[in-house]
Order: sequence, then structure tokens, then C-alpha cells
Amino acid sequence: MAPKNRIIIDTDPGVDDVLALLLALSASPEELEVAMISVTYGNVPLQSVLRNVVALFHVLEKEMKWRESKGINKGSYGALHSYKPIVAIGAEHPLEDEELVADHFHGADGLHGVHDKHPDLSPADTWRTLFDDTAAGKQGSVEPPSFSKFFTASKGPAHKEMLRILREEPENSVTIVAVGPLTNVAMAASEDPETFLRVKELVVMGGAVECVGNVTPVAEFNCMADAVAAARVYALTSPNPASTMPPVLHGKSFLPPYPSKLSSRLKLTLFPLDITTPHELHKKLFNEKVQPLLEQGSPLAQWTETFMNGTFNKIDSMLGEGHDAGLSLHDPLCIWYMLTRDDAAWKAVPELEDIRVETCGQWTRGMHVIDKRGRAKPAEQDSTVRTSPEDPLDAVTLDQIPGDDQGWLSVRNGNRINRMLSSPGHEIFAGMLLDRIFV
Repeated sequence: MAPKNRIIIDTDPGVDDVLALLLALSASPEELEVAMISVTYGNVPLQSVLRNVVALFHVLEKEMKWRESKGINKGSYGALHSYKPIVAIGAEHPLEDEELVADHFHGADGLHGVHDKHPDLSPADTWRTLFDDTAAGKQGSVEPPSFSKFFTASKGPAHKEMLRILREEPENSVTIVAVGPLTNVAMAASEDPETFLRVKELVVMGGAVECVGNVTPVAEFNCMADAVAAARVYALTSPNPASTMPPVLHGKSFLPPYPSKLSSRLKLTLFPLDITTPHELHKKLFNEKVQPLLEQGSPLAQWTETFMNGTFNKIDSMLGEGHDAGLSLHDPLCIWYMLTRDDAAWKAVPELEDIRVETCGQWTRGMHVIDKRGRAKPAEQDSTVRTSPEDPLDAVTLDQIPGDDQGWLSVRNGNRINRMLSSPGHEIFAGMLLDRIFV
């Protein structure tokens, strides 16, 4: 049976990123196929997050052997056994800014020192040669000889691999789930917009819309890490992408503008902090699940216990005594959506929203801006603005409103974002996540 969803995961592991990857790989082959894991800088620098991805597959290989020896749950991790995703290296830094990292929360290696505490669960350093394009003499995906049966290393850059997959697979058959800074996605979209728009859906964990930010009062980490990339990607949801593209600073843009006309608009589903933060995994629930597995010798339990309790201890230190430490499952929530997106309990804002990203504010960089003035768009009530049957995206009469220089009241301008509001249940997600990841 063909997989229900074929996805590319663009990620910067990171604690909750690893949980998201484990959730995806633990799916049944009918539910999900992970075609590629596209790695970007983010929570920690690029080489550290890449090491964490390679280590994850190394631990899973040990875990599957352990489960086989115990005769445990042979049907688990169907997606891991049925498909072999490409792992590709992406951007080392944002398009135009200095690198922002979150090692104060995730630890210097992104996983609270797990490689030093469990060297037996870390891959040999020879993994680094797998991604060396000079060793192969040419770019492209190659089999990692005698290294891992669960992934294929790419010697080509992540954004080009992303485009190759979108070009080779049927249109509207691949979804990109972006749970880190959007630099890789922006680079793919810029290099070949029409191929990029073959994507079925872009699912983004990012932003804070009606709630406070987590790195500044108004900005969420992924968006703040590369606000320009986010603004460029969001612009592809607009009938007129030029209307929300970020301004060119310092006299030069790293990436060129989009063509004046594109064949379609991007479907972007946004999971901001507003919906992700309430989905929490608490220390007590996690340890109740893994403690029996630790006693039995599960490699996966040993590995995850180290960085999860490191995270819980960090949260305790931030909140003070008396709090039940909870890790917000930001990134795993996007994978849960991919597994269950036909569930009617997923609710989005009733209409697509014009959400724009601030890219040059001194205090507001990365902020998600929406128009809360409640003013009607005249063109929505006036038939003088029509579309062409030959090109529905091309307005015959532009709805220019005096004094509306930024196009907030124009049906032609602005972004069209599908913002998620609720899931099938924040109170059940953590338990379901643990049940899928562990036996």
C-alpha cells in the first residue's frame, strides 16, 4: 500500500526535533514515508545538529536489535524499516543575519551532553565523510557504505535535494514539514519557484501570533533565527508575492526576487506558539514510561532519558521550585498533524490570514504581524475588482485604497496563511507520543 503521506522534514535537532523525528519514523508505512531529512543550523550549529541526526539513526539501529533480541513489538517503527530517507546538509547560517542559537536551552551539543555521557550510543566520527562532496568527486545522493541501513547520505546541498524530490515526484504528493529556521526552504523556493510550488503543503512550526514570543516579547525562535527567509517563504502564499517580500537592506539581497507571475500559490499551514505551547510532555509521565525500559537495557530509553531529563532540569531551573516541568512539544505537533490531518478535530482560523513577518524592526524582528483594525476590504464588497478567467491570480482592476500604502486592505496584496488553532487534544498527545516512540 502506498504511504498516506510522503514528507520532507526540514529540521535543526534539538530536543523536540528529535522527538518529532522519532514520532515520524515510528509511524506505520501506510501512514507516513519520510523521504528526506533536511538539516539546518538552528538550536545549535550545523555540524552539531547533523551529528544528532546521524546519532538518532545509530541509536535506532541498536534499539531495533535490542527489541529483536527481546522479542518485543516487532511491528514497531514501520516507516523506519520500510523506507530509507535521504539525509542532506543545508544552510550554516541565516540569509542575512548573524546566527542565533538556543544552546542555553538544548545544551552545547543540542542534546544536553548525550554524546559525552553515552559514547557507546554515538556514531564513530567516520560519519563525517559520508557528506563530503570532495570525496565523491561529484554531487548527489550516495549509499553510505557499511554505515547505516536506515538512511542515505547526500553529498549535495539540502535545498537542491528538496527540489529534486519535488521535481521527480508527482505534483502535490510531497509535503515539507519545516520545524527549524526556514533558510533551506527559502533557498529552494528562490532557486526554482515553479518546482517548489509543486509541493502539496508546507507545514511550518514558527511564529507567535496572539501570544508572546519565546526569544523576544514578540518573536518565536525559528522565525527570529531567519526572519528574512520566513518572510520570503510566506510571500509565496500571496496573489502578489512582491507585496510582502522583505525590503533589501545594505544595498544587496542574498536571493533574487520571485518572477512577477507564478502558476500557483503556496499552501502554508502554520503552527505558531499559540497552538504548540499547550501540548506538553511532563517529567513524571516521561520517567514513568522509560524507567522500566531503562532497567531492561533499551538503548533508546538510555539515550532519550539523558537529554529529556537534562531538559526538564533546565525548565525547573528557569521556572523555580514548585512547578511540574513540562516540555512544549512544538515540533512533534506538526508530525501528529501529518499522521492525523484528516481528523475533523484539527481546526484552523476560518479564513486564510494575512500574516506578515517583520524583518527590520529594532525590537520586533521576527514578529508575526496581522491587521487587527477590523476594517473591511472594499474590494470584497465591490465588484469592480475582478479576476481574469485565464489567470485567476491576475486582477483586472487593482483595488488601490488611498492611504493604504502597505496593501493591508487590498485583496490583491498580502499573504494567505492557514493558521492552526486546535488539535484532536493537547491532553492526550504526550501519552500517544510516548506510546508510539517506546514499546
